Amino acid sequence: MAKATKKQALGRGLSALLKDPENDIKSAEDKNADKVVGNIVELDLASIEVNPFQPRTNFNEDSLKELASSIRELGVIQPITVRKLAFNKYQLVSGERRFRASRLIGLETIPAYIRIANDQESLEMALVENIQRQDLDPIEIALSYQRLIDEINLTQEQMSDRVGKKRSTIANYLRLLKLDPIIQTGMRDGFISMGHGRAMVNIENQIDQLEVYEKIITNKLSVRATEQLVKNLNSPNTSNLEKGESSEIPKYIKKGVKEFSDYFGHKIDVKVAKNGSGKITIPFHSEEDFNRIKKLVQRAK
Repeated sequence: MAKATKKQALGRGLSALLKDPENDIKSAEDKNADKVVGNIVELDLASIEVNPFQPRTNFNEDSLKELASSIRELGVIQPITVRKLAFNKYQLVSGERRFRASRLIGLETIPAYIRIANDQESLEMALVENIQRQDLDPIEIALSYQRLIDEINLTQEQMSDRVGKKRSTIANYLRLLKLDPIIQTGMRDGFISMGHGRAMVNIENQIDQLEVYEKIITNKLSVRATEQLVKNLNSPNTSNLEKGESSEIPKYIKKGVKEFSDYFGHKIDVKVAKNGSGKITIPFHSEEDFNRIKKLVQRAK
């Protein structure tokens, strides 16, 4: 307890130093910069502005209220990070939820780490910190990666080093941005998973993407069923013929196979004999998948 009290007292002392215009710190080389930069300082909330580079735009109101309640009881356990803009003026780099929650309960000050950073460094810090959070949706992460490419000019290899992720992982997230915006919104809202999205990325036409997305929602398709549906869409819908079967598939069967495959979410196998008779095979991958297909058959009665 004594150690914490001493640390808080140090923070208040540094706060007083920062409010002295004669000792204003403009760069890491200025007098007293070593006492402030990288240390925890109690800053007035009114002196801090939000970060226009903040990658995250969606802040759940209920979650903020829960955090505010926790701060009211325990205080701000993890300091925010800010960068110095001018005399007694700062900008958030990370910790906007803690900042918003503290304002929500009327706090006047907040513990903060002070950094000296330009716009590009601030954006990179905010993006990297944001990517490493555990509660982001896949599209938020993908957009953060894309901004690091567009605005910081990082390669995927450099990003891999910055955020500690494999290059293949980064590439998989970035590919999600090829999806139709409606599908991206569905992923952000939790209607589909990243696995569904990765399957649909393999569909070039966004109209076809939306048709598959509708089937996923309507039929509650699993990721595996979605992968098969996409495979069917991208593959010829004619069946493999066994020895002794007709080498020609009638047009009505070709059309029907596609309709069957789309309906059941699987590639339907059709075998046709020379006399015109045949057999239709509907595959399934699990008990859950079998029951899903059974319901579709019962619904069609």
